[in-house]
Amino acid sequence: MEDLYSTIKRDKQIWKFCFYGFFKNLRFFEPYLYIYFLSLGFSLFQIGILYSIREITVYILEIPTGIFADNYGKKKSLLICFSSYIVSFILFFYTKHFLMAAIGMIIFALGEVFRSGTHKAMIYSYLERRGWFSEKTFVYGRTRSFSLLGSSVAAFLSIFFVLNIPAMKWIFIITIVPYILDFILILSYPDYLDERTESNLSVKRFFISSIEKMKSIFGNGFLTRVLISSSLYDGLFKTIKDYIQPLMKALIISSGLVLIKNLPQNSNVKVILGIIYGIFYIFSSSASRNVFRLNRYIDSFSLMNLLFDLMGVIFVILFFTIKLNWIWVVIALYFLLYLMKDARRPLVVDVCGDHMNKNERATVLSVDSQFRSIAMIIFAPLFGFVSDRYSIAVAFLITGIFILIVNLFLKGGVKFNKKYKFK
Repeated sequence: MEDLYSTIKRDKQIWKFCFYGFFKNLRFFEPYLYIYFLSLGFSLFQIGILYSIREITVYILEIPTGIFADNYGKKKSLLICFSSYIVSFILFFYTKHFLMAAIGMIIFALGEVFRSGTHKAMIYSYLERRGWFSEKTFVYGRTRSFSLLGSSVAAFLSIFFVLNIPAMKWIFIITIVPYILDFILILSYPDYLDERTESNLSVKRFFISSIEKMKSIFGNGFLTRVLISSSLYDGLFKTIKDYIQPLMKALIISSGLVLIKNLPQNSNVKVILGIIYGIFYIFSSSASRNVFRLNRYIDSFSLMNLLFDLMGVIFVILFFTIKLNWIWVVIALYFLLYLMKDARRPLVVDVCGDHMNKNERATVLSVDSQFRSIAMIIFAPLFGFVSDRYSIAVAFLITGIFILIVNLFLKGGVKFNKKYKFK
């Protein structure tokens, strides 16, 4: 087995998959996008509208673009994706008015939807071709670890860039460089990974195919449970993750920690937070890379559910630690949640890979992404409402109990549904 892992590690295309994720996550602008819009004079309401425009565009186009990738080519979809990203960065650089920022957000969202699920589907296809499909947890965990390393590098470098560039808008021009490298990398992928099933673009055939694929996906009860579990877990994590930041900021300020003496306190807080997140991503990368080792003792589906239950337990514990003002424990639990989130994703990819049709992979993974958006749309305002009405601690308690109850249903009927298995 170790010889096989060594062979996979040396494979040229696997290395391309890894560097794709690394370059993709070099989003130097990400920690500062909100601040950038404020610097342009946009109101909080206008910034909220911009983010809503992005999420609505993603929600509407997520599944259609997944079907497009399955039908008309995955390489084409990724080339459209990175072209859209680059155009959006140029628009953000020149943005002075709300309308241009809104157009930039729409084009950025196009990049998101053409990318979502497409690259994972290409990895599946390559592993099948090489006879390595059973090792998809190992391979995806490895490629995802490079993505997280990219996020870590971006977190550290963005601090340097923001402190040294003449204006914040130049961060978008810097980000174009790794995205051009990813565009070139995708061009170098073998043509057989394009896997188009339709030669001519037909609107009628596209809609017929869409209906057929959705019937097939939702007719698979086990796969539907997995997709709901995946989207709920990721959606809830994304909903709550920013609520910890004020606690971290308060801890940094109260501790009097200063890294650069000549910088104002707020700038020092940003630098320290950037370093903290950079460290988080390094450990998350290791968790993603090594989670496959647990498959020797327990299968991916059981691990998935175990981590979901553990997330619920941690949320309940957060209720007590926040109430008791044990901020260091809160941050430690937050760190554990990050590790679990990035360890769980390869497990989801492994389980989905065993239970979906070959020609529906990008579509299935797009459904997963859309479900995640729905979860965030529902739970973000609910979590905020409970936090405002009662407290963040109570919101964590209610969410934790909700997770433990819902996962009981998602784990139910597994034996019955195991008959749904496609190759």
